[in-house]
Amino acid sequence: MPKFSKVFFIAVLAAVIIAPGQGLAWRRPYHLTARTALLWDPANNHRYFDLGADREVYPASTTKVLTILLALEHLSLDQYVTVPEIATRMPETKLGLRAGESYRVRDLIYGMLLMSANDAAVTLAQAVAGSQEKFVDMMNAKARELGALHSHFANPDGLPSRGPQYTTAADMSLIFTQALKNDFFRQAITHKYMVISSRAGRRFFLRSFNKTLFFRWRWHVFGKTGYTREARFCFVGYIPRGRDTLVIAVYGCRHRWTDMKYIIEHYGHILL
Repeated sequence: MPKFSKVFFIAVLAAVIIAPGQGLAWRRPYHLTARTALLWDPANNHRYFDLGADREVYPASTTKVLTILLALEHLSLDQYVTVPEIATRMPETKLGLRAGESYRVRDLIYGMLLMSANDAAVTLAQAVAGSQEKFVDMMNAKARELGALHSHFANPDGLPSRGPQYTTAADMSLIFTQALKNDFFRQAITHKYMVISSRAGRRFFLRSFNKTLFFRWRWHVFGKTGYTREARFCFVGYIPRGRDTLVIAVYGCRHRWTDMKYIIEHYGHILL
């Protein structure tokens, strides 16, 4: 083989091996922006990657996983619930629900999972417990029951609160794993789009905030996003690996999706 051809072949081969997203090696060392992260196999209780996973952080809208879990345990999916006036006063992100409207529980859950709707979270909390205060008590009791002992929740939506509100990547992974046991939750987080409507027929088009569903990755990462200024970008979710389910949680990120990609490829050995 001519010398030039050999050099060209080696250069092409090296580029393929180290191209980000095409292999396990990256072009240069990647520095995670996450404050805390976890890649965990719940079936074997094995932590493939642990970056301060027991460090307390703000939960942001990943809190809604716990809210949904309680709604699934106490309400029927096809049950209609009424939007309380307090839900209409919630700040963004929200659907724009109107007081007195009725929605099926399943549709409000879609609104929370795909578009992180705060008004849907408050509506479900009121339907379950009658008040946000009582619902928060249920949230913290459920967290303790699941072994999430380093968390305290102050509301059903994850917005900043005057009271203490914190979690850990490890605790949210426990809560998320419990939610995954519900068949509806497991399929709901796979949707890119959904159309929901009120009992009277007012319709909403939903597009998932989970951008990994739209990336040209080999595999999707299914889960729940979160963001507030204090919490930065967050995510808790899972990716299938053969017969296993790997749960990933990242909190306090500046570059959430790149952090997740690096952790999954470098430590989970899954090419995305």
